[in-house]
Amino acid sequence: MEKGKQIKIWAGAAAVLVIVLGAVVYLVSGSKEAEPEYVFTYAENQTEDYPTTLGAERFAALVEERTQGRIRIRVYAEGVMGSESEVIKQMRYGGIDFARISIAQISDYVQEMSVLQLPYLYDDSAHMWRVLDGEIGERFLEYPCEYGLVGLSWYDAGARNIYCATPVEKLEDMKGLRIRVQEAEMMSDMITALDAQPVQMPYDRVYEALERKQVDGAENNWSSYETMRHYEVAKYFTVDEHIRIPEMQICSVHTWEQLSGEDRRIITECARESALYERQLWTEHEEQARENALANNVQEIRLTDEELAKFRTAMAPVYEQYYEDYGDVIEEIMGK
Repeated sequence: MEKGKQIKIWAGAAAVLVIVLGAVVYLVSGSKEAEPEYVFTYAENQTEDYPTTLGAERFAALVEERTQGRIRIRVYAEGVMGSESEVIKQMRYGGIDFARISIAQISDYVQEMSVLQLPYLYDDSAHMWRVLDGEIGERFLEYPCEYGLVGLSWYDAGARNIYCATPVEKLEDMKGLRIRVQEAEMMSDMITALDAQPVQMPYDRVYEALERKQVDGAENNWSSYETMRHYEVAKYFTVDEHIRIPEMQICSVHTWEQLSGEDRRIITECARESALYERQLWTEHEEQARENALANNVQEIRLTDEELAKFRTAMAPVYEQYYEDYGDVIEEIMGK
């Protein structure tokens, strides 16, 4: 064969190969850009860099990866889809697909959730996770179903503590103090049981109320205390960890019913992996918030075991309200 013909043949073959490879690349890239089968919404009321939001983003990424792009979840942070109570209402009618919600809000619909908010219910963080990651936690994840919500996993929100403009080192120091609480009756009952005066008000009004001495103190976790700069007007932070209110990743029943059994399994698996990630982030975030607060001359007060026991004993009237209906599960939780 002549040399010129060989060159033409090889050139032709190379051209064909380029075309074939180009077609393959086009098909592969085209498949990656293909429209997903489902595009779902996820409501989150915290900022983009908050542990719960980062957990939501991890959840969305895991779902998209494990469904090979068939399911895409778009996370809307900073409350753009409404307050938590508004989000729940929309989810019950299929207006929002996924969310992370405090059980303090869910308990307005699911009365059983109130049990998990009882003051001094857990000895510590490890005790709470033994409960929630076990059979008891599985039961509580199922309770919202009859109200149009599917529980997927448990997120951390830390422990709430008391902080004031004056030091609280013993139970007697609480007497007569005006303490801001969430707009929830159980929280008011708890403060009343401590011989203080509960003042229900929105979260965004607390700084001003402390500054103007309309209240003497408030209660929340380290992260919220530091983020909202409440340390500027309430320098004494008493670590009593009176309440641990976990948060729940939930899915609308309307969305859940669209999914195959395999997709439900994947979504639940991803939700629980994201929860472990969020808990790690929360621990780091809370410790950093604590260090920042202490660097701003906050006095951290840790109650003695004897004093903490007095705070717990004072909760008897609160427990009496729930013991008749939920006594068995309360004892089951305390025994873990």
